[in-house]
Amino acid sequence: MHCYSLILAALFAPFGLASSSSTQTSSSLPNVVPTIWLPASLDLTQIPSTRWTEVTACCRAASTKRDKNGDDDESCPAPDAIDDKTTNSVVLERFNIGRLPQFTKEQSLHVLQDSVEAWKHGAGVWPQMTLQQRIESIQIYLEELSKKREDIVNVLMWEIGKNRVDAEAEFDRTIIFAKSVIQAIQTNSEFTGEWKTHGGTTRAFVKRNAIGVYLTLAPYNYPLNESYACIIPLLLMGNVCILKIPTVGGLVHVLTMEALQKSLPPGTVNFIAGSGRSTMPPLMETGLVDGLAFIGGSKAADELIKLHPQPHRLKIFLQLEANNMAIYLDDMFTTTADAVLNNALNEAITGSLSYNGQRCTALKLHYVPSAHAETFVEALVKRVDAMTVGLPDQMHESNGKYSMITPLPNSGRIDYMKELIDDAVVKGAKVVNANGGKIIGGAKSTLMVPAVLFPVTPNMKVFNEEQFGPIIPITTYSSLEEVINFGQSGQPFGQQVSIFGQDPASTIELVDGFSAVFAKINLNQQCGRSPDTLPFAGRRSSAMGVMSVMDALREFSVPTAVAYKGVKGLNEALVDGLERSSNFMQTVT
Repeated sequence: MHCYSLILAALFAPFGLASSSSTQTSSSLPNVVPTIWLPASLDLTQIPSTRWTEVTACCRAASTKRDKNGDDDESCPAPDAIDDKTTNSVVLERFNIGRLPQFTKEQSLHVLQDSVEAWKHGAGVWPQMTLQQRIESIQIYLEELSKKREDIVNVLMWEIGKNRVDAEAEFDRTIIFAKSVIQAIQTNSEFTGEWKTHGGTTRAFVKRNAIGVYLTLAPYNYPLNESYACIIPLLLMGNVCILKIPTVGGLVHVLTMEALQKSLPPGTVNFIAGSGRSTMPPLMETGLVDGLAFIGGSKAADELIKLHPQPHRLKIFLQLEANNMAIYLDDMFTTTADAVLNNALNEAITGSLSYNGQRCTALKLHYVPSAHAETFVEALVKRVDAMTVGLPDQMHESNGKYSMITPLPNSGRIDYMKELIDDAVVKGAKVVNANGGKIIGGAKSTLMVPAVLFPVTPNMKVFNEEQFGPIIPITTYSSLEEVINFGQSGQPFGQQVSIFGQDPASTIELVDGFSAVFAKINLNQQCGRSPDTLPFAGRRSSAMGVMSVMDALREFSVPTAVAYKGVKGLNEALVDGLERSSNFMQTVT
């Protein structure tokens, strides 16, 4: 084991974590500084140094050895901290991996104007291209983007703390989704268009087409996949796009700009960086934004929508918060239901802690029968204790896999986790797993051991708020009526719910009680968006609109009909000319 591995072993051993030995992969640390921007008319050299911000990664082992310039020595980093139990550990520190400009109001409006000109009331280059031409352009873009796969995976690992497997999966799923959208277009007349007779005498060619200038706001947790699940469909339908890149997770989008520049007409996709509070309101206030694709919090979405001078004409697509419940039925705790219980526990771990619980579809609150709570908690804690905790590129010899728990993207997330845990403990809950909630690596570290909280009650913040992090709150119930009441009226969200067990009567009661509350009811599986052919939606404050390979195309387009009455000899020649020469009416090959 080389020196870095020895240090990591020393780091994790005192916490009783499944990481007694580990190795670091050969991934290089990124350094992403944009040299081009879209629109190209925005000159980055004119942005003063004071309007740039350093992007820092989370985290690496700090070195106590410095060269004569004060930088890290290439020699092996050494442990340089002692915890309160006088056990040696390693200090983890943040480090720079790139830079991003911070746009002013004027620069943001410049980007908007460039996009408006590219749209040109639907007469711009991109919206006037045939659907086949747009498909071919996107295919070129995907080819160019694939050349950046390793760079993008590396940035996902270090900027937002996603382990290598998850980072690779995010990139690959994005490409697969885009190709599936193209295939859906090519095989569905709703998008390619066709003539049909309506009402006996009216002939109509119906095909979906663009809406206009879309403002898209990307999240930090899946900055590539969530963004491009919107961007690719809306582009294929002929819209143009302004992407507000996230403050955390924004470097990924810098790596896409060259590929976009090579494959799409100028102005088709433009980018804004910087504070959302400073850059987004001026755009909405102009009334020039036709559509909003927003992934984030409902409060911020409401504020943006209200700023539009004509909100009734703003086409809105929202993916917002969720407080997804996992409900465990009594029958799974019988002596003959070991397989059912084991499946539920495995799904509970993955559903709660995959990518540190930073998913809108994560299981946020676990409802367990009062009579079986101790059994469930004990079994779940064993699985949590077996999880490997470490850095994104760290391979653990205990299981031959990358770290299951990795650093959170910034100290703000750690502060919120501490706030939720402290509030729950003060009000009667306990952290029931060893070292749950501990921060590994010192004051600047964002690497947190998952915390299992029990018993959680309705007066606690973590019961009602979306934690979006490595906390598993467990509560109890005496009757299904309690659970149904909470799902129906005890929270403002309505994305998904998971039901674990085999009892038909209880399952029927829950399904019927929740079928008009949640958009997806999962049976013996965690909540999730996949497969992408399945509608991903939400009710109440969780979503507006539906995401899937097919539904996304509908969200970002409107049916357009070209129609005439079948009077013989009046329109045949006209229609023939349209079919041969109209870009809009061209078929897909």
